[in-house]
Amino acid sequence: MKFGKVSNPEAVDFTIPEDHPGTKEVFHKYGQTDGQLKVYVGCAKWNRQDLKNFYPRGTKDELAYYGTQFNAIEMNATFYRIFPEEQFEKWREKVPKGFRFFPKLPQEISHFKQLNQVGEVTDRFLAAAIHLEEHLGCFFLQMNERFTPKQFERLRHFVESWPQDVRLAVELRHEDWYSDSEFSKELYELLEHHGIGNVLVDTAGRRDLMHMRMTNARPFIRWVGANHSSDYTRLDDWVNRIGLWIEQGMTELDFFVHQNLEEESPLLAAYLIEKLNEKYGFDLKVPVSLSDLGNQGSLF
Repeated sequence: MKFGKVSNPEAVDFTIPEDHPGTKEVFHKYGQTDGQLKVYVGCAKWNRQDLKNFYPRGTKDELAYYGTQFNAIEMNATFYRIFPEEQFEKWREKVPKGFRFFPKLPQEISHFKQLNQVGEVTDRFLAAAIHLEEHLGCFFLQMNERFTPKQFERLRHFVESWPQDVRLAVELRHEDWYSDSEFSKELYELLEHHGIGNVLVDTAGRRDLMHMRMTNARPFIRWVGANHSSDYTRLDDWVNRIGLWIEQGMTELDFFVHQNLEEESPLLAAYLIEKLNEKYGFDLKVPVSLSDLGNQGSLF
């Protein structure tokens, strides 16, 4: 993931900002009362070409193996094309109970048409993707930097037309969405009213996207490492922030690890899982060391 990449990560202040006051209010309003917190941590891709050294020698089905190591995948493949329902069914059948896919909406919707007259293509995509059935997590819509608050009415129409029983999170990248208090207030109210998530992107070159304003009790975090030693301390800081959210009533955490060189993503995702287990007593699967499988390299 090249978005937000910098050549000098050591010069970046990676401090996680204080939460927006509205985040605590949202957790208290919509948060858990039964203690059934769900935590999903994964990578963005499962193919061997990107996740080099992750798969044991002789692995024939990459998704099937990935599903034994992580409980979620940020599904970027769906950004590039609309797959037929049969393909979603095949993916569904390869993963174990409890695994979740988080599909990105196609670029035809977000980038080419920029939410203008996208009802037909959205319906067509959803009709196929819902065949993930119980393994469907949350869809996410990623808009590019050209989509500004001047096009707010397109976003409003899209959000209001989205099926209420289908989960969605939205990622907006133009700086005015968060730097202009008038725009951001209107955005937060729209997303919160419809129960739609406000994707948070933690990447080196775009610290302005650390808005820290959740609009439902299920934070959707897209974390981008810098292939730098600071990646580990950054994840440590996230473990601490997650603890605060647990106390405030967070019901689900969806956390996806990216890297400029994706081959390191499983290592960092495994590190995050291990730290969450240690600090909060979770029983999340920690991906096995590749050296234990007789392969070269290790996740630890």
